[in-house]
Amino acid sequence: MSIDLAEAAKAKSIKYFLISYTDLFGNQRAKLVPASAIGGMQKAGAGFAGFATWLDMTPADPDLFAMPDPDSLIQLPWKPEVGWLAADLWMDGKHVEHAPRNTLKREIAKAASLGYQMKTGVECEFFLITPDGTAIADTADSQSKPCYDQQALMRRYDVITEICDAMLSLGWQPYQNDHEDANGQFEMNWHYDDALVTADRQAFFKFMVKSIAETHGLRATFMPKPFSKLTGNGCHMHVSLWKGSENAFEDASASQGLSSVGLAFIGGIIHSADALAAFINPTVNSYKRINAPRTASGATWAPNSVTWTGNNRTHMIRVPEGDRFELRLADGATNPYLMPAAVLAAGLDGITQGRDPGKRLDINMYTDGHLVGDVKKLPLNLLDALRALEASDVMTAALGKTVPAYLKLKQGEWNEYAAHLTDWERANTLDC
Repeated sequence: MSIDLAEAAKAKSIKYFLISYTDLFGNQRAKLVPASAIGGMQKAGAGFAGFATWLDMTPADPDLFAMPDPDSLIQLPWKPEVGWLAADLWMDGKHVEHAPRNTLKREIAKAASLGYQMKTGVECEFFLITPDGTAIADTADSQSKPCYDQQALMRRYDVITEICDAMLSLGWQPYQNDHEDANGQFEMNWHYDDALVTADRQAFFKFMVKSIAETHGLRATFMPKPFSKLTGNGCHMHVSLWKGSENAFEDASASQGLSSVGLAFIGGIIHSADALAAFINPTVNSYKRINAPRTASGATWAPNSVTWTGNNRTHMIRVPEGDRFELRLADGATNPYLMPAAVLAAGLDGITQGRDPGKRLDINMYTDGHLVGDVKKLPLNLLDALRALEASDVMTAALGKTVPAYLKLKQGEWNEYAAHLTDWERANTLDC
């Protein structure tokens, strides 16, 4: 064991542990365990009924055990007597194959077998809204172009700095906080790291932001499109691939600064983009963010086609520098573990198959995208994305049982949505 959790509890004055796992829908599930019992939990895991959460299980299945990863231990900065632990799921003495964190760890192992390590950074956007969820909390935040609004940012100084102070204390190396493009919207950035480390931190970050917001009488939401006329919540992902201490994407001699490995990785993302959307745009609401009409600020800042470019924010993939690329498709609802797992699976396929990313486009896709007729389009809704995932040989082969389990549960969600009658339908169809 790298860390004895019982000893860590004594050293850090931890009274309770949250043993936490993330299900297929991105929900965090946990048990609160007193420090006196953590030794047994570290050996045997915390027991759950898997069917009670969004996993492909039945009430007849045996106990699900969440085995805490001691290396993931985070002491809650706002409640230091509690330690948070990411957990891997087991059943009948075996890893649960479709559990998101297990899925990511398998892809990381595949990359390692090829000599690669993927490092990621995420830009997590969120709104601070009223507790009932109906409006942004700051009524004075009303500019038509509110991005980087100094006054609105400072009115939320207490909330933002409490979160940033927490990240500083945890050693995440946060480096900037800003008011984003929508009224009431914020973004906070911390240093990139190994894909699993970043995934655990992203999961914890969402929990932390919501928790701290609540202490201030606010509600934080990462919903992709909570307000129809405002820019939605993205989760831009920065990706690099490493061989030891060398960045495998970087090639200063190449015209775009990207090595052949980097171009092939992007080629894999381009090839599987429609299937990827099922994982990184995972809700019905996600598709109100991409392919969306212009927002009040003048731009959605979300992609509308499967394209790549240099330092240009109107495309799905942006290459600001040759050592990395930014995937701008993912949104705030994305699963912190399935996102990097699917991206890595697509990228490794690109490398092994030598996939061509196609022509780099440097146009403004928001104004001139209609001039390019031969590019792939993103799914228009969750059902289209699920069908693309089902048809994807790449994702099915790489992610194994995760794909059918995810499709089964998400198809159920789509069916529930399709059966729902909206006010729009009544207003436009009642008198047909």
